[in-house]
Amino acid sequence: MNASQIRDLIHAGLPDAEIDVQGDDGVHFEARVISPQFAGKALLARHRMVYATLGTLMGGAIHALALKTLTPDEARSS
Repeated sequence: MNASQIRDLIHAGLPDAEIDVQGDDGVHFEARVISPQFAGKALLARHRMVYATLGTLMGGAIHALALKTLTPDEARSS
């Protein structure tokens, strides 16, 4: 598993998202996901939306994924 594959999987589930995934060891990754679909959603709900795009890979091929989930407005102001 590599960062590009994870980015593609997230994009397939959240096609309007801007996604940046980093990770060099093949099992530990960090992702920054910006999507208007996150508006009005709590942090846990946002993370669940991203995890849902990865399905059974979480805890298997992807050992760890640190997430930063933002709406476009939050990304502009950060």
